[in-house]
Amino acid sequence: MNIDEAMARLRALPFVDLDFAKVDSHRSLLRGFPEVVYCEGKRTEHIVAIIKELASGTGPVLATRASPQVFEAVQAILPEARYNDLGRTIVYEPQPLPKRSGTILVITAGTADLPVAEEAAVTAGVMGNPVERLSDVGVSGLHRLLAHMERITTASVLIVVAGMEGALPSVVGGLVRRPVIAVPTSVGYGASFGGVAALLGMLNSCASGVTVVNIDNGFGAGYAASLMNALREEG
Repeated sequence: MNIDEAMARLRALPFVDLDFAKVDSHRSLLRGFPEVVYCEGKRTEHIVAIIKELASGTGPVLATRASPQVFEAVQAILPEARYNDLGRTIVYEPQPLPKRSGTILVITAGTADLPVAEEAAVTAGVMGNPVERLSDVGVSGLHRLLAHMERITTASVLIVVAGMEGALPSVVGGLVRRPVIAVPTSVGYGASFGGVAALLGMLNSCASGVTVVNIDNGFGAGYAASLMNALREEG
């Protein structure tokens, strides 16, 4: 590029000030992936403006916890944007990132855990990882899990999503020598305390090496799994 173009780009570093938001244009240099937009609690016009600014960069754009109404507003300016209604994510990737070699397997205990699991799967996928899904294999019927041992033991990183008592990550953690990221969900009856019971169960897992993220934090699990998979490839 010529000097004028270079100066125009440099003026946008390290962030772009939109008054109501300061969009981080250095995030991909620091973390390997652009800033991700958390939509819940934000005004639609603010979300659209932030996504529009991020879309002017070179990397993919990911927005989480987005409603269908927010997606309609984003799609009006970015027709190629995609919406995952189960995971409530918006993805805009005119040029997808190259796929890594290792597979991330997202495992759910029950069907009610799927929204959180899908958020994790979409996050890991847009960050350049092959992603597979294994659903409804909770501890109330372990034969369902054991029927997929080859997929479980050959995945590079496993994300295990469960509510209720949160036992599934401990079971999986005892079967593999791979990183296991446990995601507690707010699924369960009264004494599950909105996911606190599952969170505490996972934090107290007797399976060594199980990592735990926050309640319903599929995005955090997908991001962490991607970082682990990247290190595996670099090593």
